Amino acid sequence: MSKTGESAATPRLRFPEFRNAAGWESVPLEDIAERVTAKNVDGILTRVLTNSAEQGVVDQRDYFDRDIATPGKISGYYIVDAGDFVYNPRTSNAAPVGPISRNNLGKGVMSPLYTVFRFFSDHTDFYEHYFKATGWHSYVRNAAGMGARHDRMSITTAALMRLPVPFPPPTEQQRIVECLTSLDDVIAAQAQKVEALKAHKRGLMQQLFPRESETVPRLRFPAFRDGPPWQRAPLGELFEMATGGTPDRAEKRFWNGSIPWVTTSLVGFNVITEVDEFISEAGLENSSAKVFPKNTVLLAMYGQGKTRGQVALLGIEASTNQACAAILPRGDIDPFFTFSSLASRYEEIRALSNSGGQENLSQGLLRALPFLYPKDRVEQSAIAACLSSLDAEIAAESERLNALRSHKDGLMQQLFPTAAAE
Repeated sequence: MSKTGESAATPRLRFPEFRNAAGWESVPLEDIAERVTAKNVDGILTRVLTNSAEQGVVDQRDYFDRDIATPGKISGYYIVDAGDFVYNPRTSNAAPVGPISRNNLGKGVMSPLYTVFRFFSDHTDFYEHYFKATGWHSYVRNAAGMGARHDRMSITTAALMRLPVPFPPPTEQQRIVECLTSLDDVIAAQAQKVEALKAHKRGLMQQLFPRESETVPRLRFPAFRDGPPWQRAPLGELFEMATGGTPDRAEKRFWNGSIPWVTTSLVGFNVITEVDEFISEAGLENSSAKVFPKNTVLLAMYGQGKTRGQVALLGIEASTNQACAAILPRGDIDPFFTFSSLASRYEEIRALSNSGGQENLSQGLLRALPFLYPKDRVEQSAIAACLSSLDAEIAAESERLNALRSHKDGLMQQLFPTAAAE
């Protein structure tokens, strides 16, 4: 292994015992790692892995909720072992130059669109953390252009393997790994707390709403235990329903206006109070987009991964695209109750999906969906208040989790220097 590198910029933050030490050496990635190019020629391996910007290397079936790669076409995929690193050139908000992640799952295969490499050393924890930071991004931007698709970097494998990476002494590497791993443990514990609260809420919802073929919930507040059975009617008979649309992306005057615009990417068992995009009055008038009032329930009819069947409640007046079914508020049914009831039936609603293709939901299927509710709005509101209170607790713990993640991101920018441009 060659280590004929050059001095890298000293990180802005070093542990006390290393503050007077020499600056870090920088070496090309190809000096300490090699490309992995073995292909799944005989097709024996069928576990297809994907490098997700948010979750790292994951099983494709788990991530997309279905197989994306055709079994007969994976003979040209790369064989990836546990410990290998994978670069995905697809960009996103979470990974502006594409993510590099270590495969911690085990043996599988990956698309040849990815670059797979393996370090000569087995001790790669330092580089797993390094590639989660952003110090190497500027090199990739300078060494690559955008691909034929606007969301893909066109960096060559040779250029990627010339990426200058820091090569500090093993003792300093280990000190950084211990610090960041300890922080990861704190973040993981907080994430588990959030997931436990969400699981508690899911279990509670199964008790607060009647099961299929039943008209009384298993758990009812004391004041309503002697009340009548809940009412049942098709969703389309109880609520007015509609869908929105998407203004022409090529028409700049249709966008960046003052009307909030919601897509299924914002729908995830939540109350929507902020959006990423806005359309203009001209965009509204020249498309099938519609503005829906606050307290409209949105249900994702299709979308990537597990999006289909998820619901949200509009906390603001907003327009939506065609992938969202809008269930408009009705005076005698509490909007948060409606939202919570449909959220509790996520798996059931997904099972209604049309077969074939993308397995989309349709307005016809949703209109025919039976909907149960207590006639007494006070009982509706009691259920809504209970779940809303739990949502507030989940939101508070989620904010703590986000704060810890932001702290780690800031810390990593201090602990790792920026790679030199090619």
